[in-house]
Amino acid sequence: MGLQQNKSEQLYQRAIQVIPGGVNSPVRAFRSVGGTPVFMESGSGCRITDADGNSYVDFCNSWGPLIFGHRPSVVMEAVRTQLDKALTLGTPCQAEVEIAEYVVSELRKRVSSIERIRFVNSGTEAVMSALRLARGFTGRNKIIKFDGCYHGHSDSLLVKAGSGLATAGIPDSHGVPTEFTAGTIVLPLDDESALQQAFQQHGSDLAAVIIEVVPANNGLLLQRPEYLQKLQEICRNYDTLLIVDEVISGFRVGLGGASEHYGLTPDMVTYGKIIGGGMPVGAFAGRADVFAKLAPDGPVYQAGTLSGNPVAMRAGLAQLRALQPDVYVHLNRLGEILATGFNKRDLPWKIQQIHSIFWLHAGAEPPRRADRINRDAMQTYARLHRHCLERGLYLAPSGYEVGFISAPMTETEVDHLLQTLVEFFEQR
Repeated sequence: MGLQQNKSEQLYQRAIQVIPGGVNSPVRAFRSVGGTPVFMESGSGCRITDADGNSYVDFCNSWGPLIFGHRPSVVMEAVRTQLDKALTLGTPCQAEVEIAEYVVSELRKRVSSIERIRFVNSGTEAVMSALRLARGFTGRNKIIKFDGCYHGHSDSLLVKAGSGLATAGIPDSHGVPTEFTAGTIVLPLDDESALQQAFQQHGSDLAAVIIEVVPANNGLLLQRPEYLQKLQEICRNYDTLLIVDEVISGFRVGLGGASEHYGLTPDMVTYGKIIGGGMPVGAFAGRADVFAKLAPDGPVYQAGTLSGNPVAMRAGLAQLRALQPDVYVHLNRLGEILATGFNKRDLPWKIQQIHSIFWLHAGAEPPRRADRINRDAMQTYARLHRHCLERGLYLAPSGYEVGFISAPMTETEVDHLLQTLVEFFEQR
């Protein structure tokens, strides 16, 4: 079965003449799955259409933000209304107040430590700012992160970072001086002994621990609730701030995100993706006493020309207000149908799933640590990716990345994916 990609190929050849690798984010280059990157032109509901007119059911969802799919009417109407007023103002505006009030109000019902929020333009900015604030609040310098958890591309966190780095098969990035990462301690996930040892050795100088409670950029490495509770407990004992990175899981694993799901009360939480309604938005939120240190109230500086711009704020607020309980019931049911339907078959791969996030992995047992992922299986995923493309299904172009289900999907789209996956593995 062939896939016409003439225009995508032409666009790619033009792109590589002016854009490094022909893309503006490495994983989009299809280096992990082979072939020409698919250049998309439009999206509607749960489908996207490429430059050659090929249509796909979109299980990538722009890497997570599009929980209502492409161009949902509620978000589009809010954006159009704001466009008639202003694109950006560089001043305080009503939209940022309204979304801040809504987010803090809704989150505090579920995660009691969320008292303040600051909006930025990306998840990377949110994490970078949260870590600076943690250092400023505690007067300490070191942080702990976990192998395989991805927190954006700021220098101090590009150590065993996962995501695009895992895709490229390199452990870190050139161009990052060793002194920038000297204060970053990397631990394996799901290892209480290593956690205890790190705190015993560095506890008095640990400003923060940052973790993806649902690690979803290097596989879907779901953690034991007992381990996460232990992590929170040891942070409290050492007065070290716990920062939960919910750039992916925030507002997708329920309104309270993974923090509510696992019963955590982190000192700070970082957000992105869904909170922006498809616009470039990030945020970090947390305790009022911690945020009292943030400029202009305190000595920890953070700023952004486009932070809180009214178009993005209106898009995000419209999407968040539409996230009612019935939406999550629908999404979670589809996620369970996909995972249960696939996993009950005697196949060499399985699906790991939490709510509307899923990940295909080799082997019967889902890994909880990055070093347990079967790297050799990525060649199989590359063939699977092409198999799905040719049958009108768009998955992430890397076997390390997760998939997402969106609200416009029905059992029809999920069954299409399920049957296509089963067909592929039964033919091997």
